[in-house]
Amino acid sequence: MTTYTCPKGHTSSTDDFCDECGAKIGGTTTVPMPVAAPTTASSSPAAAPCPNCGAPRAGGSRFCEDCGYDHSTGKVPTLAPPPETSAPAAAQWTATISVDREYFEDNAIEGVEFPADTPSREVDLPAPQVRIGRRSRSKGTNPEIDLADSDPGTSHSHALLTLSVDGVWLVSDLGSTNGTYVNDEQQPLTAGQTRSLKDGDQVHVGAWTTITLHAPAG
Repeated sequence: MTTYTCPKGHTSSTDDFCDECGAKIGGTTTVPMPVAAPTTASSSPAAAPCPNCGAPRAGGSRFCEDCGYDHSTGKVPTLAPPPETSAPAAAQWTATISVDREYFEDNAIEGVEFPADTPSREVDLPAPQVRIGRRSRSKGTNPEIDLADSDPGTSHSHALLTLSVDGVWLVSDLGSTNGTYVNDEQQPLTAGQTRSLKDGDQVHVGAWTTITLHAPAG
């Protein structure tokens, strides 16, 4: 069926005047049927994988979710190492090793003469243990405080200084021949007996050796 459209847009079955409004129709117009616009499937190109680790790139994201690769700069972010902090050094105790005439005379070891002009020396006391004795290759002893050349009355494994977890130095006798004495005590420590020490305390070993402990300054 042919239809006509008047100037006002009405549809009319006659070609001279509009059935709706009476307006004169100037020409024949076939009313077009609406046609749906064609749809085209839009497909975005597949995102390139991360060139650093190969993980799929999520959309247009700048950074790789797996390794942190920066697609803009082409670099992998690196974490700066934490600043190095040096732990404060543990306070160092020291000891003065000297020949002690008073102790020698109190000990009175027969056949041993008191040495003349023997200077004192100061040593560090490294934690956790300091052995006192005389080195011996045959016996396998190599003490930190070695009296092999200075006191023949000292046993090869004479005594042991140990720094406790509380920061207190302890002295133990290791079954020495001539005993280990603390300060002015008249009786030596028995084998395996332990005594705590403080700044200024003295440990007497051998024929004439006195070891005086010194706490760190400050």
